[in-house]
Amino acid sequence: MPKTVNTELPAEGETLYNAEEKLFPDIKAEPGQKAFIFIHTVPYEGSVALVNLLTSTRLVRKGFDVSIVLYGPGVLLASGTRGYPAVGQAAFPGHLAINDQLKTLMKEGAKIYACRFAMGALYGFREDDLLPGVIPFSPLDVLDSALTAWKEGAFQMNTWTV
Repeated sequence: MPKTVNTELPAEGETLYNAEEKLFPDIKAEPGQKAFIFIHTVPYEGSVALVNLLTSTRLVRKGFDVSIVLYGPGVLLASGTRGYPAVGQAAFPGHLAINDQLKTLMKEGAKIYACRFAMGALYGFREDDLLPGVIPFSPLDVLDSALTAWKEGAFQMNTWTV
């Protein structure tokens, strides 16, 4: 069956959506408010890790004290040895987006934690392989970081992928 509907592509720069309409209030953190972002996902297997890091950056810029807890495959997000053909070199645009976003987060005050159990037992990933500034932690702290967030009334975002 031949194509029966023909439309022209919009010209570059034409607006297709109302990008100015905002339905919810622009909430900023009150002094001392915290956010905990728990990430258990494989880097680069989908967009969830990068989206969570971008959301975390937005939370920092809204004034929240942000802690990112990387566990399970999430610890691989904090690889300080990523790059090709050499460490720190991007093989293609966006290749180091996760590393760049973690560096931005730390520079802007977020704390990034990586589980030692996942690093060693699952991936043979050394503490020395982490991006500078990422804090390794005990596997017992996965639960206790979540309980700390709950006890402190912090905003929590949890992402699991396998």
